[in-house]
Parts: sequence; structure tokens; C-alpha cells
Amino acid sequence: MSPPSRRSAVLDRSLYPTRAEESVAAELGAVRPELDAAYAAALPGARAAVLTRLWRGLAHEPLPWVTARRRTPDGLTLLLADGSRLHGPLPDPFATAAYVDQVTLDGVPYRQPARLLTALGVPHGAEFAAELDDSTASLALSRAGQGSARPGPPDTGWQWEQRVVDGHPYHPNCRSRPGFTVAEQLAYAPEHGPVVDLGLVAVEPQECLMTGDWPEALRDGGRILVPVHPWQARHVLKSAVEPGPAAHPLMALRTLAPAGGPGGPHVKTALSTRLTSSVRDMSVYSVENAEAVSAFVESLAARLEGRLHITRTLGAVSAYSPDLAALLREPPERFVDTSRSERVVPVAALATTDLARSAPWLAEFARLALTVCLRVLEFGVALEAHGQNLLVVLGADGAPLRLVYRDLADIRISPARLARHGIPVPPIAGRMVTDDETVLRRKLFGSLVSGALAATAGSAQALGAALAAAVEALPPGPDREHLLSHRLPVKALTLMRLSPGVPGDLWTDVANPLA
Repeated sequence: MSPPSRRSAVLDRSLYPTRAEESVAAELGAVRPELDAAYAAALPGARAAVLTRLWRGLAHEPLPWVTARRRTPDGLTLLLADGSRLHGPLPDPFATAAYVDQVTLDGVPYRQPARLLTALGVPHGAEFAAELDDSTASLALSRAGQGSARPGPPDTGWQWEQRVVDGHPYHPNCRSRPGFTVAEQLAYAPEHGPVVDLGLVAVEPQECLMTGDWPEALRDGGRILVPVHPWQARHVLKSAVEPGPAAHPLMALRTLAPAGGPGGPHVKTALSTRLTSSVRDMSVYSVENAEAVSAFVESLAARLEGRLHITRTLGAVSAYSPDLAALLREPPERFVDTSRSERVVPVAALATTDLARSAPWLAEFARLALTVCLRVLEFGVALEAHGQNLLVVLGADGAPLRLVYRDLADIRISPARLARHGIPVPPIAGRMVTDDETVLRRKLFGSLVSGALAATAGSAQALGAALAAAVEALPPGPDREHLLSHRLPVKALTLMRLSPGVPGDLWTDVANPLA
């Protein structure tokens, strides 16, 4: 967040009681004063949305300073190591509506997530509190800007992407954007609907790693032109760039669709800031393996008889640095038949439609997603099928017809499973490759069941009903049996933010509504 401007001195502190809330209000008054009232009105809902996500983590994750959890007639009480008691509503681990607007710590009510974390006084809590403050203020800003959104249903893929205003459905840092000023959020964040002018950096071929086919439009004589996000150019590269193509930011913010017409490749850029939990640069490892992984997973998807499509990586380039790299990827629209009025929708955007409120439709979608993704897992690939990576092709009547998957950087590949099916192991090494059954199932079940399907359903009850209707159609096998008989894995998102010295993902599990 940017520092407060002079205007912040006259702001009503009762409306903006935290540092980030006040700072955003101050800068907003300078760059977009017509959103002042909408931002103030959005703050209570944003606080509740972030607090709901935080309460989920406090209620379910293995936090070392929570010594016991006890159900009460009016909710749940957490007993803390210092003798304190934290009380809130009975949690639903899969709820997406903001149902927690207040929790009490030793009888004192808290509505601001950042203030609650500060009051808890836990290790690394101050840093996380600042992130929660930023997340709350940025979420209110995102919601405030929706008054100018295009009315009616989207008619392009990027418009569907920009419908996802609240970000990650379960992460307390759902809208945390450290290092972005308010002006930059308005200029680059997808929910605000901007057109972003990318930059280009020329790199000599011998100074970069390139895989796949790099188009002539991104070459200058013998040099390679690397698309660069303007935030990256200004804050990380800190150098002038040549003007590049205009593009619409997608849900991932650093991935953009070309402006001026459909059909062009999407551009994934490096963006060296941490959004939610991860720094969004692009590793040399990802670029090095991009072409081989894409070809391999595409060949595997061909075994699914047209029910799964992969957006191929067309080309990738890195100047041997995670800060200067880019990847070109097929657009998902390639896999729709417009003559049949089909459309392709990111799963994260389904919750904005009436389809997600239909129990029969949810069951049909869950059946398609589980059948396809479990089959791919049986072959030997665990997809990270969360709501951003997974898309669904809908028929004219809204029926889910087939799946589209994009962004292969974090899948897991099991050589042992591939061998059982006589599938050649691709020439890939490193973190993508594992035969650990726990890792493979966490990757898929944690992203698809506890993530994409749960967020679409919006509650444990609705998720349980959809899963119960879907599993009857699933073929028998150890992965199906594991899904039926075990608790569901979820990333311990709060614990991860409070464990800055621990690398990688941390996990916990929650009650399986099928059990």
C-alpha cells in the first residue's frame, strides 16, 4: 500500500480505523475521488469476508498456540496457550459467504482481522496482521470499483475472468497486493477492467533460455523480445522498456489476453511480488520444462476422449532470471464451438452465475470434474485443478460438457503410475516428479474437491450433496476409495503465513462431507 497522503489528516478515523484502510482512502481521494463513498460502504463487508477466511484457518489448522477447540451451543471456542479464549460462530470449512462479522477474545469483540491478529500476540503475527489489513482494504477497493463494471453476462473469456472480484475463496490474503499503490491496482487489477500496455525487453539469443516456438512478432532481427508487465518494469527491472501490445489482465493478474480481438495467445509474465502466499515470478525451471510438460500432458489428455483439453504452451523464454521471463499459451476459447453457442468459463467464476445454485447442475459438474481428473490421476498426473487453472465448457443450455486445464507449472507426475499404464515417462526431473501417494492426492483433492468444487458449491452441505450424487458414477479404484473414506486435505493457509521460515506448502485436513 502507498503511504498516506496529506488528505489522510482530515479523514474520519471512525470510518478507516486501520493503517491500510486509511491509506487507501487517502490515495483514492487523490486518484479516483468518485469512488470514495463506494469504498467506505464496502469496508464492513470486506472486513467480514477476510475475517471469515481467517476464522476458517484459526478453527481448523494445526496452529501451535491453539491448545483445544470446543463446540458450544452458540459456536466454537478456541483455548489458547496463554490462557485466552477466542470465540466465534461454528465454522463451515467450505463456506464462501461472509458469515463471520465478529469474534471475541476474552469477551472483547473484534471486527477488523488485522486488529484481532495483533491482539493475539502470536509469533509473526504482526507481519500477518499487516497483510490482513492490506487484504481488507484492497478487497474493499475491488468491490468499490464494480459499479462501473460492464452490465449483463460476459461475452468474452477475459470478461468472465474479471468477474472474480473477491480473489481466493478461502485465503485470508485474498486481495493482498503488497507493493501496489491504489493507482496501480486500478490500472492493473482485472476486477477494475483496465487495458494494460505491456512492455518489451530485447534479449540476445545467447543470453536467454527459450523453449517452443517464439513468434516473429516478438523478435527484433536476431533479438528476442520478452513481454514485461509494467509493474515489473517499474519496480523490479527499473529500466526503460519498449512499448508492447495492449492486453486484458486475467484472474491471475500477471497473465493477460490480447486486446483487439479473440484468438491470440495469452501472455504469462513475471511479476515479482507476493500475491496471497507466493511470489509471482517465473522460474528458470518452469521455462526449461514448459514445452516437454505441455506436450506430455496434451498426449495424456488425448486418452480422455475429448473430455479434457490442455492449453498448450506455445513458447517460453527466460533471461536466466525469474524476474525477466514470459510464456505464451493457447487461449481456452480455442476449445469451444461458437456455432453451438458454447462458452468456456473459469470455474472460479461459476459462483457468480445461477448455475452454481442448482443442485442438479452442481452434481453434473462434480461428476464431470471428478471423473476426468481422477482418471488423469490414475494415469499418473495430479493436476492442480483449482478454480483458476480449471475451466469448463458450457453448452447453450449451461450443461457442463468438457474441461479445459491451463498452467502446468505445478502439476505432479508419478513415474510409477505411468509405468503401470505403459505410458513413457517424460524427460522431466525436479519438483514435478514424485511417487508419493500423499503428495499426489493432496495436489488433486486439495485443489479440485476442497478448492474448485467446494467454492462453487459454497458450503459443506452443498458440496456433500454434489459429491454424493457424483461418486456413484466414478469407476472403482484406490483414489476413489481414498476420497470416500478420508478427511479432505486443505492447505493450512494461515499457518503458512505465520511460518515464514518453513518452505513449501503446509497442509491440514477437514471433515469430509461424504463421510
